[in-house]
Amino acid sequence: MARYIVKRVLMAGVTLFIITFLLFMLVRIMPGNPFPSERMSDEAIAKKREEMGLDDPILVQFGNYMKEVLTTGSFGKGSSLYNGAPISSVLPTAMSNSFKIGAVAILFGITVGLILGIAAALNRGHFWDVFCSVLSIVGVCVPSYVFMIFLQYFFAYKTTIFPFYFNNRRFWLSTIMPALSLSLFSMSTIARFTRNEMVEVMDSDYVLMAESKGMYGTRLVTRHVLRNALIPVVTVIAPLIVDLLTGALVVEKIYGINGMGKLMVDAITGEGIDYNYVLALGIIYSALYIFIMLVLDIVYCLLDPRIRVAGERGKRRREDAAGAGSDPGEGVTV
Repeated sequence: MARYIVKRVLMAGVTLFIITFLLFMLVRIMPGNPFPSERMSDEAIAKKREEMGLDDPILVQFGNYMKEVLTTGSFGKGSSLYNGAPISSVLPTAMSNSFKIGAVAILFGITVGLILGIAAALNRGHFWDVFCSVLSIVGVCVPSYVFMIFLQYFFAYKTTIFPFYFNNRRFWLSTIMPALSLSLFSMSTIARFTRNEMVEVMDSDYVLMAESKGMYGTRLVTRHVLRNALIPVVTVIAPLIVDLLTGALVVEKIYGINGMGKLMVDAITGEGIDYNYVLALGIIYSALYIFIMLVLDIVYCLLDPRIRVAGERGKRRREDAAGAGSDPGEGVTV
């Protein structure tokens, strides 16, 4: 188990480095200007490019960027956002807002999604099954920002229960509407997958055998159905967690949340494309996704012992093959 985790961590590090290199290249070759050219002269732009090292060969730029990131932990300074303030002074607030709202959305989406999926699977052909199916279709088809506008109209404009725009002084009250709108898609997806996987597991031979031996109710569901049905559901949950933690670009922009999604939109659509912000946010998104997938691999091993057994058998086969290949008598002719 420990060897498997170390191997996955090393692979994750290599993957993140490759993604960082590709992101750096793509950001540098993308069209646009990192400076507000309408308010700057050509001489000022040329001087600024020289200060930022944008005229150096692209591999030299990448080497200097990685050296700064690894030695100082800084992503540099912005070129057009926040008057060129260091990114490290802006990111913590944006990440904190996105993560708090995303955590509420994750908790609500996963909890309600699992409850609806389990209820639908245990009541096939009845009300809960139909309700879960309809909700899944609505949640997948309706974009989160459309649901956000709906919530704003009825609960902020008509009834004034919640603030119309994000307010730091009323943070948790301002969190409810964006968290609900973000969780709709994940809740519907988890409910649909949970229902389908549980139905498939409940019709399997080993569950029918357990029922024939007198095992029913909660014991059957928790010991045999849920344990096996949750494995593919975890695969769906992992990327949804990353999406919710990093926030939705349009939802944060509509609600005025100073989060990672809004920061990415501002960096791309501002007076000048802020290369360093786009690159920093892209690296953070990638690192979060890789980390979640690493945790997913470990959870797989805990949920399904067959994965560990398969890994141990593969290791023994490789060791046996290596031992057979190093036999001193191999290849000796008499």
